[in-house]
Amino acid sequence: MTDIVAYIQKSFEDIKMTDWDLEFRSARQLMPVLWYSKWQKFSWVIEKAIISCKNSGYKPEEHFLPEPVKSTGGRPWEEFLLTRYACYLIAQNGDSRKTEIAFAQTYFASQTRKQEIYELRMEENNRLEARAKLKKSEEKIEETVYHRGIFLPIEFATFKNKKIETLYNMSVKALKAKRWIPEHRALADFDSEVELKAKDFIYAMTDHNIKEKDIKWKEHLENELIANAKATRHTMLKRWITPEELPAQEDLKIVERRRTEEQKKLWNTQNLT
Repeated sequence: MTDIVAYIQKSFEDIKMTDWDLEFRSARQLMPVLWYSKWQKFSWVIEKAIISCKNSGYKPEEHFLPEPVKSTGGRPWEEFLLTRYACYLIAQNGDSRKTEIAFAQTYFASQTRKQEIYELRMEENNRLEARAKLKKSEEKIEETVYHRGIFLPIEFATFKNKKIETLYNMSVKALKAKRWIPEHRALADFDSEVELKAKDFIYAMTDHNIKEKDIKWKEHLENELIANAKATRHTMLKRWITPEELPAQEDLKIVERRRTEEQKKLWNTQNLT
């Protein structure tokens, strides 16, 4: 049985094609990997997979790319370029009564799960890095405005809130209520990567302009921050991103605790071996 899995894995990698970091496989080359000998039967499986793709909310044309029909001896020659996800759907729509196909389904399901875990991990990493960068930007802008007219912690808190109110077109309290975020928690801990980077960009522009234009006094500092937040919101809206409609993400404090626990378990495992 392990020989079957090894065959599937090797064959699947052997037929891989890449273009601009995108990964594809030929349907004609995938056919024998899944133990189909006739294109007619395999094309039925592809049709079922395309329907499954559509029902799952994805665009089939982004995963099943039809190649120009060729003619061989008078017969049309169909062909598709398939993404990894398309290959998974084809395997899942195959005849599971055949032992080889059942193993192929298990293999593709496990590979898809691994990919999902990897992508989630990368998304968490990106959010954690963006959150850390935003914290540094907050510290930098706090130091900048402190020397120019915003001295008290409450004044800086109000200054930061102006950015939120402008970027999201609503108050901090209303936004937290909309996203079910506790009042005592920072909004940024529940932000998506794009929100974190947008806030960081606002601070970067504001810090630059304050120093470049030698802006002073609380009202003028706040006006500069608001202007940059407005510009950022306008850019996001132009790209069909409405900040206040973005859903809250998993609490980054929970992500950090999970990472700490994982490191502890890894450390304990390494010390036991």
